[in-house]
Amino acid sequence: MNANFSVLSAKATQPLVGIELGGTKCICILAFGPDELVAQEVVPTTDAETTLGAIEQILARWWRTHGFRAMGIASMGPIRVDPKSPDYGHILATTKPGWPGADIAGRLSRPFGVPMAFDTDVNGAALAEMTWGAGRGLTDFAYVTVGTGVGVGLIVNGKPTRGIGHSEIGHIRVPRLPGDTAPSACCYHNDCVEGLASGTALKVRLGKQNVSEIAADHFIWDVVTDAITSMCHAMVCMTGPQRIVLGGGVMEKQPHILARIEPALRHSLAGYIELPADEPYVRAPQLGNMAGPLGPIAMALALEVEREAVGAM
Repeated sequence: MNANFSVLSAKATQPLVGIELGGTKCICILAFGPDELVAQEVVPTTDAETTLGAIEQILARWWRTHGFRAMGIASMGPIRVDPKSPDYGHILATTKPGWPGADIAGRLSRPFGVPMAFDTDVNGAALAEMTWGAGRGLTDFAYVTVGTGVGVGLIVNGKPTRGIGHSEIGHIRVPRLPGDTAPSACCYHNDCVEGLASGTALKVRLGKQNVSEIAADHFIWDVVTDAITSMCHAMVCMTGPQRIVLGGGVMEKQPHILARIEPALRHSLAGYIELPADEPYVRAPQLGNMAGPLGPIAMALALEVEREAVGAM
């Protein structure tokens, strides 16, 4: 796969454009690859009309100054990923006010007429890590982001899971620790991973207290560790990823959590499923905070490889 990407990049005279739409900010990137960035701009995520309007202006300007040959859009979810559906490319039942029903893919891609790949932000990040980072050479991989929400990019046999929709593993329900009676940050579930362990959940639990003031041995980190470990246990049992990567703002700012997850996961599995022992199974993203922005670039590259393979048949 990487070799094909290199060939395509070498032949290309125009860059790719990628848009990562997150709950807090959107990152627009113009690039040939991770080492060939042409431009990057950030748009705060506010209401859909304001946010998408600002992104449209950036894309129109880049189209005039550089052009681009394909587009990747990696969006916060839930989103409709079935191209046959009439609301393909739309935001679905998000908890973010003003965004349900927003036409992300159509609105951003329609003016340019270039090939477009559309998926979740975490699936994009997973593909970026599989192309250039901690998932290289793997076919089954999980990228977890613990930030404003909790999302999982789940790749099985080389492709993001589909079925009735993309994975929403951040919303699986997990047992609460004894003594944890704090309200959930999720308006849908009282005991899902996102409701218990996301950055939003930390704010609900702490109120006006700043998370930077919380010691590493505080009970709140036991809750976060337990919820994420339970989620990883479920993923190992369901699809058996060859590696799990944990990224996102909470993991970046609280690195002590990552060190606790793998021992807790091995203890939870209790030897029933053996994890690889020769290297860390749960680790930080190799691309760091660029895994997300590079996700839609990896998606656009994968689309080119797929289209070229079809054309060669």
